[in-house]
Amino acid sequence: MPMTLVIVAILAFYFACNLGANDVANAMGTSVGSKAVTLKQAIIIAGVLEFTGAVLFGHEVSETLATKVANPSLFAATPQLLVTGMVTVLISCGVWLQIATAKGLPVSSSHAVVGAIAGFSAVAMGIGAIDWSSIGMITIGWIVTPIISGSIAALFYSQIKCWILDQPNQVTQLREWIPWLSAVLVGVFGVIVLPSLTQPLTNYLIEKVGIDLPAYDIPLFTGALAAVGLTLISWRQLEMQGCRGAEEEYMTQHSILPNPVEKLFGRFQLLSACFVAFAHGSNDVGNAIAPLAAIVYINTTGNVPINGIDIPLWILVVGGAGIVTGLAIWGKNVIATIGENIIALQPSSGFCAELATATTILLASRLGLPVSTSHALVGGVVGIGMVQSLNSIKLQTLQAIAAAWLITVPLSAVLSASIFSIARFFWY
Repeated sequence: MPMTLVIVAILAFYFACNLGANDVANAMGTSVGSKAVTLKQAIIIAGVLEFTGAVLFGHEVSETLATKVANPSLFAATPQLLVTGMVTVLISCGVWLQIATAKGLPVSSSHAVVGAIAGFSAVAMGIGAIDWSSIGMITIGWIVTPIISGSIAALFYSQIKCWILDQPNQVTQLREWIPWLSAVLVGVFGVIVLPSLTQPLTNYLIEKVGIDLPAYDIPLFTGALAAVGLTLISWRQLEMQGCRGAEEEYMTQHSILPNPVEKLFGRFQLLSACFVAFAHGSNDVGNAIAPLAAIVYINTTGNVPINGIDIPLWILVVGGAGIVTGLAIWGKNVIATIGENIIALQPSSGFCAELATATTILLASRLGLPVSTSHALVGGVVGIGMVQSLNSIKLQTLQAIAAAWLITVPLSAVLSASIFSIARFFWY
């Protein structure tokens, strides 16, 4: 059993590497493409935040996926069959994500996992074991997600373009808009990140101090302070640039950003990318390590996990380390696709694309729709391109991305079914 767990842990690490190279690159792609940060800086920033999010907050999502990813009652009498199926999920998803990443194609790891589970479940228990409603919801999400995100991005960018970028006094206009931009940035991303970050403090105040606080009081208070602080810092930065003389500053420092407005948007965009990276680490790491957690549980107890399981820390570390490793080694391909090969991005447009992506994910979560960060971000970038000019959109890149989206679920299913059939033939 120890050797089996070592092999499975290596496979989970391999899956996490490819997940990091593909999904995390989405989070940082627009920041690199707009020149807000360099590729090396993006990899370091995303690596730290992804690992932190995965280790500190990845257990809840991983626990859910480990017990809900397949119908556990179907495998109650044959837990080792579920173990074999989970191994095929790790292999098939890892292989497909590696292929997509090598081609620079952003795809959904969540969709790959669902397809892989459907594949081995169909072979193990018949077609009736497949949750067709999940497949249908994914299909709906594939169509709706980029449309919604593109529309929101176009709305955000058109307003910024109209009221700031196209004005003769851009700096003055930006100064007036900074409080609103700060509130929107902290509001949208704060809803995703702050509840998880402040939950330990809330629990401590309730359990140890005896202060009965409503669930969202501390996140709201923290978000309000952050918005005010970001506003004051941004105003100060604009004031300092004005004192030194914007033209002289950019000529002597050889800045790659064209003006102080885009430089400030670059900081906003980098902050939003940090939020995305942290949230991604705490959520999507479950795609890679949930199968490993289920296998560890089965090998420890001899039973199939049904109601929930505890995720050991070492499993979270395996997932977080894999994500960071994959991003560092292979992430540049997808970063180039998102940041450079769809449209040319500036920090202002990249910021709008990431804001639209986060807003879309929030709306979809409220509606219970499974969505993909990859789909939302690509849709947001295309929405920006439609506001700028239809001719700025590179259709050949979009066609390749759309084809990869379409085949993710069926290809993962076929890979998983094939690998599972071979494994079952030798082991059973």
